[in-house]
Amino acid sequence: MDIILLERVEKLGNIGDVVTVKDGFARNYLLPNKKALRANEANKKVFEANRAKIEADNAEKRSDAQKHAGNVEGKQVVLIRASSNSGQLYGSVSVRDIVDALNAEGAGIAKQMIVLERPIKTIGVFDVRVNLHPEVSVNVKVNVARSPDEADLQSQGVDVMAAMFEQDVSGFTEAYNPNAEPGEIAAEEEAPAEGEAQG
Repeated sequence: MDIILLERVEKLGNIGDVVTVKDGFARNYLLPNKKALRANEANKKVFEANRAKIEADNAEKRSDAQKHAGNVEGKQVVLIRASSNSGQLYGSVSVRDIVDALNAEGAGIAKQMIVLERPIKTIGVFDVRVNLHPEVSVNVKVNVARSPDEADLQSQGVDVMAAMFEQDVSGFTEAYNPNAEPGEIAAEEEAPAEGEAQG
């Protein structure tokens, strides 16, 4: 389906571009959200007549978004989650979790502004993009940890999982015999029996 874009759409084009998209994408997303018009003669005339107003409205929204970006840019939120010993979360961090945490700090953003490249399913610090406007995006950090102390360490750049595994390895001091059969316990060095003749 050919459409006329009413705002910049990532990977499609800018205001006024006539682009071809899949019918479902146009019907289910672009047209209902007033991001585009069907590209027929009547709509082209309507668009050209209103182009100056559409572009002025867009510029105003963009400048508002740029002011808002100052409140959001570089924010770091901490999410405390339960995880396995390997750092895998029981479940994943959702967009709603991130929005709620950012809004608790006064960011004032909506769910559809968050762009998660892939689900967050492990402990760590992740960069998440927030699109405040089709032409204005900022990055925030999401710090997923098991405790506030762990979150503090991660925010200082410490890899908590690697540090934890190093501690585990250093605490392992069992006797090891490379020639032992599986399941065999490494025996202590045997002292000669008292009754034997010392030759």
